[in-house]
Amino acid sequence: MEGITTFKADYLPYDIVKRPFQVQEEYKPKMGEIELGTTYQKDYNAHKIQPVTLVRPLERKHTTRGKLDTIPTYQDDYRSWEVQRREPSKLEHIYHPPTEKFGNSTTFQDDFVPRELNPRPSFKPPCVAKLSDVPFESATSHRASYVAHPLEPKFVRAKEEYKPSNQPFEDLTTHRNDFRGLPGQLAKSCKPENAQVGSNAHFNGVTEFQARFQPWSVSLPEVRKTKEYVPPAGNMDLNSTSHLHYVKHEISPAVPIRPVSNRRRTNAPFQGNTTTKEDFKAWGSCRQEIIKKQQEIPKPTGKFSDLTTFKSHYIPHQIIPAQSCKPVHAIVPNAAAFQDETTYHTEYTPKKQEICPANYPSPPGYVYLNTDSRGHKFFCQLTPEIAKSNTSLVPKEVAVVS
Repeated sequence: MEGITTFKADYLPYDIVKRPFQVQEEYKPKMGEIELGTTYQKDYNAHKIQPVTLVRPLERKHTTRGKLDTIPTYQDDYRSWEVQRREPSKLEHIYHPPTEKFGNSTTFQDDFVPRELNPRPSFKPPCVAKLSDVPFESATSHRASYVAHPLEPKFVRAKEEYKPSNQPFEDLTTHRNDFRGLPGQLAKSCKPENAQVGSNAHFNGVTEFQARFQPWSVSLPEVRKTKEYVPPAGNMDLNSTSHLHYVKHEISPAVPIRPVSNRRRTNAPFQGNTTTKEDFKAWGSCRQEIIKKQQEIPKPTGKFSDLTTFKSHYIPHQIIPAQSCKPVHAIVPNAAAFQDETTYHTEYTPKKQEICPANYPSPPGYVYLNTDSRGHKFFCQLTPEIAKSNTSLVPKEVAVVS
C-alpha cells in the first residue's frame, strides 16, 4: 500500500516572505506654551466666610441638696387585701342510662337558656358635623404680617463668543510619546517539516524491552515456623471476683406510680346496638351483565377463500447470493518442529505425597509418650541421626489426635 494521501499529493509548499518592519518616526515637540487657564478660574469670585455661630443654648445644671426618696408610688400606695376563694357554681348531675333511643339531652341543651338579644348602648359620640352661625374669618397671620418686596432684575451673563485656537491640534498621546518599538526577530515556527519517512531496512524482532531487560534470580521468601502449642498444667479456675463476692438480695416488686382512676362504674349492661346496625340494612347485589354493542357489519356466510393480498400479488425472484470478501482460511504448513518446552515442563520436579501420621494406629518413626484429658496422644519423632547415635538428646514432641 502506498503511503501517499490526497493532502500529500495535492499540497504545494510555497515560499514564506518575512513581514516588513515599519520604523516609527521620532517624536518632535511643537513650539509654544500651553495656556492652563480654565473657565472656573476666570469666572469664580472668592467671598469672605465668617465662622458659624452655635444656636445651641447654654447648658444649665440643676443641683439639689435634698435627699432622694427611692420609694415608688406603687409600693407606697398599694395595699394588698385577702381574696376569698370563689365557690364553684357547677350543678351535680348524676348520669342515668337512657330508656329510649337518643332520649338523653346534651349538655348544651341542658345548660343553654335562650334569651333575647339586648344590644349594648354605644358610648361613641355621633359622627355629625356641628354647624356654626359665626361667619368665617379669612384673615391669617401670613396675610396680616406678609410684606411684599419688589424683586431685583435678574442678572443675565452675556454669552462669550467662541474663538478657535491659532495653534494646530497635537494628536500625540502618552502611548505614542513614551512607547518606542524595539526591532526584534520574528517568532520561529516549531512545526516539524513535512518530510516523508521511509526506510527499506529489515525490521529486527528485538524490542527495546527485550534488549534492556535482563532477568534476575529471585530468592524464595523464608517460611516462619510457628511455635508448638504447650497446654498449661493443672485445672482452670472458672470462679470470677463477681461470682465469689456477690451477695444476693431479696427485691420486692416495683409499685406502679400511675394515679388511681376516678371513673364511675355502672352495673348497667352494655348496649351493643349502634346506629349503623339498626338503620343500615344490607341489600342483595347481583353482578351486572356485560354490555355488548350490536354488530354493524354482518358476518360472512360463504366459504372462506384462503387467499391473501400477499399471496395473490407476490412474484418470486431468484436469489443471487452475495459474494464473500472474507479471505480463505488456509493453513500454511511449516516444516519446522514444534517447540513444546515450557518453563513448567522443564523446571517442575514432582514431590512425594506424604501420609499424615494420624492415619496409623501406631505411626512409624514415632514413640508413644502419654495421653491428655482431652484424648490427645503425644508421640516422639525418632530421626535417623538419633537412632544411629545413642545419645541423651531430648526428642521432639508431636501431638497426634486419634
